[in-house]
Amino acid sequence: VQLQASGGGWVQTGGSLRLSCAASGDIFSLISIGWYRQVPGTERELVAAASSGGDLDYSESAKGRFTITRDNAKNTAYLQMSSLKPEDTAMYVCNAVVKSGDTYEWSMQNYWGQGTLVTVSS
Repeated sequence: VQLQASGGGWVQTGGSLRLSCAASGDIFSLISIGWYRQVPGTERELVAAASSGGDLDYSESAKGRFTITRDNAKNTAYLQMSSLKPEDTAMYVCNAVVKSGDTYEWSMQNYWGQGTLVTVSS
């Protein structure tokens, strides 16, 4: 399974960006897909995730400003980020939990994509 991330860049405080993460490969079920972020020297933290059951999970800092959606037909998740702040500056990394195989023989694994840098200037 591969995760292709895109959409990072530079934006001024208060601006918006949309990140995309497309999963491809042996995907029987995309259990969850979402975004983490990391600043050098700190722990990677969850930003937002969407489960196959429709549950959405947001960090406290993301609530009210970021919206995650998923297109199940495309195995793709989108993170719309608005009202961006300098403290949102980080490497954003796509994550997916995937069930591969079929109904009778399957495996589940956690995957990480490459990061996309988001820079918010003050």
